[in-house]
Amino acid sequence: MSNENSGTTTQNEYADIEVTLNDHVAVIEIQRPPYNFFDLSLIQQIADAFEHADNDPQCRVVVLAAAGRAFCAGANFGSGQTDGDRSPEFTEEGFQNTTGKLYSEAIRLFKNKKPIIAAIHGAAIGGGFGLACVADFRIASPKARFAANFVKLGLHQGFGISVTLPRLIGRQNATRLLLSGRRINAEEALSLGLVDEVVAEGELRSAAMKLALELAANAPLAIQSVRATMRQGLAEAVAAATVHELAEQQWLRATKDAYEGICAVSERRPGNFTGQ
Repeated sequence: MSNENSGTTTQNEYADIEVTLNDHVAVIEIQRPPYNFFDLSLIQQIADAFEHADNDPQCRVVVLAAAGRAFCAGANFGSGQTDGDRSPEFTEEGFQNTTGKLYSEAIRLFKNKKPIIAAIHGAAIGGGFGLACVADFRIASPKARFAANFVKLGLHQGFGISVTLPRLIGRQNATRLLLSGRRINAEEALSLGLVDEVVAEGELRSAAMKLALELAANAPLAIQSVRATMRQGLAEAVAAATVHELAEQQWLRATKDAYEGICAVSERRPGNFTGQ
């Protein structure tokens, strides 16, 4: 659907995202409020939208945003539950199949050619944290929260975070966040270099658009060339990392600690872990 007066084009063919193109900037908005839990279908839709943006000469920059209370609060494996909760797909075999396919689609996100700016409000947790790390730049509101909380679930990190997080904040800081599983706010994320800017809640989209328009004003082929150099090998590294991440998640998923961690997070209490 297009608006001839504004020059804005909106794509409505996706079930859970909306794509709007204006002034060479594609805004991809996740629309699964309030928490925007992801599954295989949602990651496929975002990957398809990235691919469409790559093939559209009118698009030079992508802004990834979300409706609702959170940017992306984690994974939904089919039951409406959150990252690590029990559902049919979270059986041992289902976890392997579903998560493996999801990671294959996630790798597509890292293969896109045009700069991505993530506008992050509310929670970016677990795999949602991983989705935020796909972007070249992250702009956050004061209410943004980040956590790679996998160890609290008794699991290994996934979604390529093993590669992306150290590249963003350094190995030492990344290791601390991964081993603690703790949640950090927007200001701490800024101090670590995880986000590039923190702006007032009502200014988040406009700040993301301001940066997007700054990038889009430059020569598009040069932008893609420089970006490809700066991200050289990233998609390949993420692809290799997800193979290892999935293997580690698989055996840990069968432990008693994982069962306890999943229950504890679901029940909003500390885990009582035994090392089994």
